Amino acid sequence: MRARRSLYLFTIPALLVIGLFFIHPIILTFEMSLTNYKGIGEAKDVGWRNYERIFTRDRYLTEIWLTLWYTVIVVSALTVSGLFFAAMLHRLPLIRNFSRAALYTPAMMSFVVIGYVWQFLYSPLNGGINVALRDLGLGAWEQNWLGDPSIALYSVAFTQIWMFTGFTCAIFLAGFAGIPEEINEAGRLEGASSWQRFRYLELPLLGPSITVSVMLTTIGTLKTFELPFILTKGGPDGATRLLSIDIIDNLFGQYKFGFASALSVVMLVIVLAVAFVQNKVLRDREHTS
Repeated sequence: MRARRSLYLFTIPALLVIGLFFIHPIILTFEMSLTNYKGIGEAKDVGWRNYERIFTRDRYLTEIWLTLWYTVIVVSALTVSGLFFAAMLHRLPLIRNFSRAALYTPAMMSFVVIGYVWQFLYSPLNGGINVALRDLGLGAWEQNWLGDPSIALYSVAFTQIWMFTGFTCAIFLAGFAGIPEEINEAGRLEGASSWQRFRYLELPLLGPSITVSVMLTTIGTLKTFELPFILTKGGPDGATRLLSIDIIDNLFGQYKFGFASALSVVMLVIVLAVAFVQNKVLRDREHTS
């Protein structure tokens, strides 16, 4: 009984920190979302008008859809690419450390540096990608990568995938390291090919790593702001205007603190709902595989 009481006492500082720096700001943000506060002067109560505006205008519903679609693209590609490189490096121990460091380096760089480098590479006038395509005799594939509304979102997503593939690869390599070598050895003795060992032995055992990778990349991508803002600022024609960009624009561009708070609350609900559903589905999958 005394040990249990001590356990509760030790949790009090953590609960105070969570309440002060997490719960309290959320309550303040929700209260502000019910006003028309502009940063100065008195905040007038407008009830649920800000939320009504968000869910009755196509513009904001499109931004929510773009944010979800962008997250699906990035998380799917990051999971597949990270798993691919981790499986390759797991089988190539001689170059594993060097390759892991090389893959992880972009994730350690600043978003600003990455954004401006890829802005140059995507440039329609003598940008690195178009010049490379021209030199390879593939001039017909040249594109206005960030200026064409039909491909701009995918160009931004590709930059984020390139930046964080090493991050997901590191998570999966840690998962591979936890798989007992005896399991692979038994597979080899049974005559299983490399693909069969990966598909039927290693992949089910990587369930916890897949859950961690998908959860972290999903939450990070839903909130992403830096790369879309630096590369396109939400353009062209709103093709990359994610919810996070509109929040910053309303907050610091138009000083609509109340409306930006309502958008932030909507984003928080989306992140929590997606994270909860994902966690439930992936955990159930771990138990059944």
